[in-house]
Amino acid sequence: MVDHIPSPPIAPPDLEPGWQQAVVIRYTRESDLPALEWDGEYSHMRRIYAETYQRTQQGQALMWLAEHPAAGVIGQVFAQVRTQQKKMPRREKQAYIHSVRVKPDYRNAGIGTRLMHTAEGDLARRGFSQVSLNVAFANPNARRLYERLGYRPVEQVAGQWSYYDHNNVLRRVNEPGWRMMKKL
Repeated sequence: MVDHIPSPPIAPPDLEPGWQQAVVIRYTRESDLPALEWDGEYSHMRRIYAETYQRTQQGQALMWLAEHPAAGVIGQVFAQVRTQQKKMPRREKQAYIHSVRVKPDYRNAGIGTRLMHTAEGDLARRGFSQVSLNVAFANPNARRLYERLGYRPVEQVAGQWSYYDHNNVLRRVNEPGWRMMKKL
């Protein structure tokens, strides 16, 4: 993958009334991957984005993004549709949502809700009956969003995971939190 050269940030369209109506939620294309790095803020996640996109090509994941014509990519949500979780009864078809993110200047405008509704609707059309996600204890705003959308905490999770960043450095993450579930 070619390194992304950050473009200058575009001011949020918050002065333009009704800017939210111009936002389009769509599937992520391979050419969108550099934009998910948010001008370098998430370049350390480059490999995760590329691997997740590869899984979309194998039918194992889905990736959506929120895009504004003037501001570009302002949000994202990914879903793992083939999980390794052993706790689910075989009769239930469950997806796992992750990497839900909206750029700070565009939060509290309904974009996260639209992303989640789009993901849930798509998953339901594909026959999924349940969806789960993890939310860190340190992120109460996200938990409030998920609860408003009908997710309920089902267990505490250690939230420990690791990945190799864009420089092939192993990064360890410790985000204890809640696993939350929702019936679709």
